[in-house]
Amino acid sequence: MAGKVGFVSLGCPKALVDSEQIISRLRAEGYETVPTYQEADVVVVNTCGFITPAVEESLSAIGEALAENGRVIVTGCLGARPEVIRQAHPQVLEVTGPGEIERVIAAVHQVVPPDPSPYTALVPPQVKLTPRHYAYLKIAEGCNHRCSFCIIPKLRGSQRSREAAEILAEAARLVATGTKELLVIAQDTSAYGVDLRHRPSVYAGRPVRAHLVDLVQELSQFGAWLRLHYVYPYPHVRELVALMAEGRLLPYLDVPLQHASPRILKAMRRPGGVEDHLRTIAEWRAIAPDLAIRSSFIVGFPGETEEDFSLLLDFLREARLDRVGCFTYSEVEGAEANALPGAVPEEVKEERRGRLMALQQRISLEKNRARVGQTLEVIVDDYGELPGQVVGRTRYDAPGIDNQVYVETDGTAKIGDIIRVQVTRAGAYDLFGQMVGRVPWKPAVPMIVGASRV
Repeated sequence: MAGKVGFVSLGCPKALVDSEQIISRLRAEGYETVPTYQEADVVVVNTCGFITPAVEESLSAIGEALAENGRVIVTGCLGARPEVIRQAHPQVLEVTGPGEIERVIAAVHQVVPPDPSPYTALVPPQVKLTPRHYAYLKIAEGCNHRCSFCIIPKLRGSQRSREAAEILAEAARLVATGTKELLVIAQDTSAYGVDLRHRPSVYAGRPVRAHLVDLVQELSQFGAWLRLHYVYPYPHVRELVALMAEGRLLPYLDVPLQHASPRILKAMRRPGGVEDHLRTIAEWRAIAPDLAIRSSFIVGFPGETEEDFSLLLDFLREARLDRVGCFTYSEVEGAEANALPGAVPEEVKEERRGRLMALQQRISLEKNRARVGQTLEVIVDDYGELPGQVVGRTRYDAPGIDNQVYVETDGTAKIGDIIRVQVTRAGAYDLFGQMVGRVPWKPAVPMIVGASRV
């Protein structure tokens, strides 16, 4: 009889992809994943360990799994610091770091041996934890940057890119089984292929270079929405923006700038400053005027003065970014920024975060009001609370982090559909509208009839 495994996945989309790979392996060996602790023979907790609140959430999840089940295997970023986990929860069965799939599988074997069914496919479908209509496509692991506030290179190692052919084969399978939006992720998406020296690999009988521009050109031929996350503003990003202007991929860039003060950026070991950021953004918008730019910022970094923070606000007023996330600085165990002088009081951090988000809210409302009367393509993510209402996203919004659109329909729109919506009203972050048509789904890869994603 096959063993039953409970699974808790925490953290960012990159960790979610790790969870998908682990569950896919378990399914291939005949294990069943179950939704409750009580049903499980063992529970795997995939943790996040980037900032203090994430560590606390991970330790809490481990404690809950131990209390409810008692047999717990820990993996993920916090697993790279086993002493933290063992000190809080010495009774866990095994602790593994991020990406250590074989160790996780071996630990599960120790608790409940595999019992593969002869009816299990030799190559079972890859498990995806996202809704069927979108999927994260991880193109690299690790990071070559050494930002002072971050320990990702310690947790996940230096950059390791996947071969282009392997990525394209996965993307083709996803689109063939109904995925309509591919979200390309890595720690540093722009640096894809640097570690491979852009070595080509063969896909569909032709060589494809391991370079982000080449990869995107190939991915854009599959017919799915294509969205780029975690993009550093390297010079070749201009070529990607040109492809956006041609309609080859979504006009959306997720660029984690972190700050605008040159002094703070230097302390963070991040490039740029106000003038550099503004010049780059102006160049991109000149190429693709419809481009939506998302970024995230840290306030209250050690040594941040009111003058530094004012520079950041001035930058936001001029840049008028489309989507913004803001976090207060939190110490990360092992990060070099912990030793920097000039700690900012918590109440000052929160006050600055509030001021920044209030400014961005005004900018967002102005941009949303400009959308009223326009007809936009919207991908449906969920059903709304009102009869006939659906909730979706425009081409300018990523799932889970950006704005939503609340749409009145005739009741025929389903999750995963791409529809045309006339915007009738705008809020600070969300739009409201009426469905006026559908967008035909025309993937450029052969559909696998009857196939489904787990």
